[in-house]
Amino acid sequence: EPRAEKTNCAPTHYTANQLKGFDVETAKEIARRMGVEACFVAPAWAQIIAGNWENNWDVDIGSMTITYGRMEALYFTQPYYATPVVFFVHKENATYTRPEDLSGKRIGVCAGCTFENYLNRTLKLPGVELKFVVENPQIIAFENNEEPAIRALSEGDGVNLEAVLTQLPVGMGAIKNGAQIKPIGDPVYYAYAAVAVDKKVNRDPISLVRRITAIIQEMHRDGTLGRLSLEYQGMDLAAEAGNFDFNLLGQIP
Repeated sequence: EPRAEKTNCAPTHYTANQLKGFDVETAKEIARRMGVEACFVAPAWAQIIAGNWENNWDVDIGSMTITYGRMEALYFTQPYYATPVVFFVHKENATYTRPEDLSGKRIGVCAGCTFENYLNRTLKLPGVELKFVVENPQIIAFENNEEPAIRALSEGDGVNLEAVLTQLPVGMGAIKNGAQIKPIGDPVYYAYAAVAVDKKVNRDPISLVRRITAIIQEMHRDGTLGRLSLEYQGMDLAAEAGNFDFNLLGQIP
């Protein structure tokens, strides 16, 4: 879709009318309540989580899970949704029915995501008790996101991978679009996704985090996030995030 005719967004930015999706609609609503225009960029995932954005963008609203490691470079707001993380196997597989069955197997994840950290047992999440149930997995990491991993798994049972670890809505969305996969077992953890702000931004990052947190909490209370989640994710993933204690992050003095 063409860029909006009336916009203050830079020529290299996407305008609000060009993009859709849960994260995008959440970003648009946050911007509306702040009284500003939402402009969008799409940098590489590794660049986002590393921080030091050099003021090329103000916030990340892209389903980023809060982790202690990312908190070294980024501030996080109140989570706007929490999603179950599950294993998917090829739809024709009858061998693996529980996460424990995947010990020693080839598991696809997105590089640098919490899924990779979970498998190598380095993941720590504020306010979340983790149980690591897969022993010695062969981790196959794909750049930027898990879509290549899902495609690789879809090519056949055991052809490239035995499983993929990802968020439930991502996997179910892929199935809806034709991916030959299915979920197994219970979620291994829940990931809390929040807006991220670069600690090195020239503006006042703490004030920005506080302002966006207040807006997100308001969007939880008035049901906006629940409605958006149902519309775009097919399930209400916002309710759990609304109950998250923002003070557990301990980032804001």
